[in-house]
Amino acid sequence: MESRYWIAFQTIVTKEVTRFMRIWVQTLLPPAISMSLYFVIFGSLIGPRIGIMHGFPYIQYIAPGLIMMSVITNAYANVVSSFFGSKFQKSIEEMLVAPIPNWVIVSGFIAGGVVRGLFVGLVVTAVALFFTDLHLYSFWVTAVVVLLTSILFSLGGLINGIFAKKFDDISIIPTFVLTPLTYLGGVFYSIELLPPFWQKVSLANPVLYMVNAFRYGILGVSDISVINALIVLALCSVALTAACIMLMNRGVGIRT
Repeated sequence: MESRYWIAFQTIVTKEVTRFMRIWVQTLLPPAISMSLYFVIFGSLIGPRIGIMHGFPYIQYIAPGLIMMSVITNAYANVVSSFFGSKFQKSIEEMLVAPIPNWVIVSGFIAGGVVRGLFVGLVVTAVALFFTDLHLYSFWVTAVVVLLTSILFSLGGLINGIFAKKFDDISIIPTFVLTPLTYLGGVFYSIELLPPFWQKVSLANPVLYMVNAFRYGILGVSDISVINALIVLALCSVALTAACIMLMNRGVGIRT
């Protein structure tokens, strides 16, 4: 990477990290509070009635899913809000006329989303440790899955930001697509509890692969093949990266 490209990348990432850290009360604190409520309600109150799932107490079983859910939502939200804000304020035009390729701009926004996703993941993990014990079964699987997931949903947020024409548009996908996929992605249950037909339907949900692969990295159990999960995450990340760069090159949602 040329030095000017590296400087541009660092500048975008620094701007993104500074932005969400400056308003940490809005970006880092709410996920910690929300996840605490999940642990209290589903783990401490409902969990004892459910009992053991895959050999683990219910609160311990859902902990990796809750961590992954916070990573997904925050990586996505950071990029979609930041990129659309840049469009709204016309600052994205300054990046486009600068002597840097579009892939550097895309990489900068994605890196910012990844950093926020990882930050929030660490915060929620710290919260989880107050309610249950977590031990890394496989560090490398855990690290790769959380990184690929952050990248994937940061890319998704960028695509949403590219097509968004007003502020309401950046909440449509999270509300009607992201939330259902997350709640139906095995965060709170094992798909083995579902009838065979719905088990097959669930395999079309990409969040299922992320949650189960991450759960394997933490607890060592998964409803699906971890290798298949990593392949799905890698392929989706490559496809969305290509889509983002193509949309930026064409000026979709930016040039009029």
